[in-house]
Amino acid sequence: MNGELDILKIILESGIVVKGVLILLIIASIVSWAIVMMKKKLIKELQSNNQLFKDVYDNSSSLNDVGEKIAQLPFSPYKSMFASGYKELQKMNSHFASDEKLKKHFEKFGFDAIIRSLKLGQHEAHLELEKSLSTLASIGSVTPFVGLFGTVWGIIDSFTGLASGGATIDAVAPGIAEALVATAVGLAAAIPAVWFYNQFNSQNELMQAQMDNFEKEFINVVERTLG
Repeated sequence: MNGELDILKIILESGIVVKGVLILLIIASIVSWAIVMMKKKLIKELQSNNQLFKDVYDNSSSLNDVGEKIAQLPFSPYKSMFASGYKELQKMNSHFASDEKLKKHFEKFGFDAIIRSLKLGQHEAHLELEKSLSTLASIGSVTPFVGLFGTVWGIIDSFTGLASGGATIDAVAPGIAEALVATAVGLAAAIPAVWFYNQFNSQNELMQAQMDNFEKEFINVVERTLG
C-alpha cells in the first residue's frame, strides 16, 4: 500500500542527529530490558532461597541447630539477617560467659545490639535488591526527553526546508515523520522502564516487610531461649 507506514525506511532516511538520537534510545531500551530480565530472575531466586531457609529454620530445634544447617544454603535475605544476628549473639554469649549474665544484660539494655546486627544483614540484602534500579529509573525519566530532542530537531529541519522555498507537503513530511518517530521510540523505551521500576519497588517493599517480620521473630526466639 502506498500509504503504509515504513518505520525502518524513515529511520534510515533521517538526518544524522535524529539517527544518533534513535540509536541512543534503542541502546537505552536494550539496557532497560536486560535489567528487567536480570531483576526478575534475581527476585525469583531470592524468594525461592528465602523459602529454602525458612524450611530449615522452621524445622530446627534451636538457633544453634539453624546455624549448623544453613552453611550450604544459597544467599537469601533471611540467611543474611540470621547470619549477622546469630554471629552477634555468639559474640555476646562468649563475652558474658553465662546465660544468666547475658539475660541480665538484655533485661537492662534490651536487644538493641542484636537488632542492629539483624539490620546489617537486612541492609546487605537491600543493596542486592536495589542494584541497577537507579539505572532503570534514569532510563524511564530521561528517554522521553531524548526523544523530544529528536522531535524538536526534526521539526527544525522541516522548517528549514520551508524557509528555503520548498513549501510542499513532500518537502516537509520526511522531517515531521522522523521527528514523530523519535518521540515514539523515546516513549517505547521509557514506558516499560517506568512500569517495571514501579513493579520492582513494590516487590522490594514486600520483601522488606517480610524481613522486618523475620527480625521480630528472631528476637522472640532469643527472648524465649533466655527465658
